[in-house]
Amino acid sequence: MIALGGIIGASLFIGSGAVIETVGPAAVLSYALGGAIVVLVMRMLGEMATAAPALGSFMEYARASLGNWAGFTVGWLYWYFWVGVVAFEAVAGAKLLQPLLPSVPQWVFSLLLMVLLTGTNLVSVRSFGETEFWLASVKVVTIVVFLALGSLFVLGLWPGAEFSVGNIALDGFFATGGFSVVHGVVIVIFSYFGTEIVTIVSAESDEPERAVAKATRAVVWRVLLFYVGSVALLIMITPWGDIPSETSPFAAAFARFGIPAAGTVVNVVVFTAVLSVLNSGLYTASRMLFALRRHGFAPRWIQDVNARGVPWKAIVLSTLVGYVAVAMSYVAPDTIFYFIINSAGAVALFVYAIIAMSQLRMRRRLEREAPELLKLRMWLFPYLTWATLALIAAVVLTMGFIGETRSQLGLSLVSLAAILLVYVAFVRRRTAVS
Repeated sequence: MIALGGIIGASLFIGSGAVIETVGPAAVLSYALGGAIVVLVMRMLGEMATAAPALGSFMEYARASLGNWAGFTVGWLYWYFWVGVVAFEAVAGAKLLQPLLPSVPQWVFSLLLMVLLTGTNLVSVRSFGETEFWLASVKVVTIVVFLALGSLFVLGLWPGAEFSVGNIALDGFFATGGFSVVHGVVIVIFSYFGTEIVTIVSAESDEPERAVAKATRAVVWRVLLFYVGSVALLIMITPWGDIPSETSPFAAAFARFGIPAAGTVVNVVVFTAVLSVLNSGLYTASRMLFALRRHGFAPRWIQDVNARGVPWKAIVLSTLVGYVAVAMSYVAPDTIFYFIINSAGAVALFVYAIIAMSQLRMRRRLEREAPELLKLRMWLFPYLTWATLALIAAVVLTMGFIGETRSQLGLSLVSLAAILLVYVAFVRRRTAVS
């Protein structure tokens, strides 16, 4: 269920409207291309994770395959990304809650959400898993209901509905031009980030190899059904020019089905998605920090665990940074908070690129030394791995040509350079001395 729900976030329930406004009906292709990158990366990650399950997942594989610099870089980039996401989601959740109690400041709701999910993570990994299971269940059930009702609606089988599949090409499929499809990929690729969490969680499960293999094989239909299928239905249900971009297009679709209080229902689901991201973000950040410590890439005290085996200091540190970021969202939203959120813009692509490079090296080593461990293989190796790297490079370059993403790329490169400088200045020097 974590694997199923991990790919469904508020970016789908709300952000899909903005993607459709930018790309038009061809947004279906943007989601398909972005999903293809994720599917290929997950297949590579699944190959490595089933061969050698490890806490820290791709950080461990990068270190073993490419060297300490790669493990250090991808681990801290990933931690930094999720700390920023935790802060962003806490603020987003507060905005959803404030209309219920307008007299309460937003920062109070942000604080309460952070404390609540920190407590869930501190109790035990089982507590995290069960919380995430139920949060993910709400998202999955909502999408399944939407797919079922939406299919009946566009086929004219719903009361009062007419056959409307043709809406997907009403103004031409490429209504806003061919390049807009690539622009859309730049936007949607971050909607998929988080799928890889299952390979980190699996290290603390009873059957890590089986869990990763199952989740990796299922990612193809999850992407096609939940994202590509949902967006295609949204465009068929409502002509793309009438789909809301500021509010949830899913709420608008449910309203067309005649479901009462559709906006309220979707807001509850979006809030559930926010809690889910907060929960998994804190878990992922803390486990990555804990894994970094095992190789001397983080302070020694990070490795302390409580009686239930939870790395509580890693959780607290990740949470404290989140608290600071939330505070900055109200004290200096246009400076510090802007930097924290936007400087993680291209981090997902950097992480994917390092995963692909790691798989290139690790696959060749396994074929020589332990081919029996390759229970789940990357398709058409090494050609699809190189093709994935080329696609990632193309998306990164495209970010530089689009005004609203150019600053994200620049700030992400600053973050990458800062982490590499820290490694060269401190970690590599200390390792050489020891």
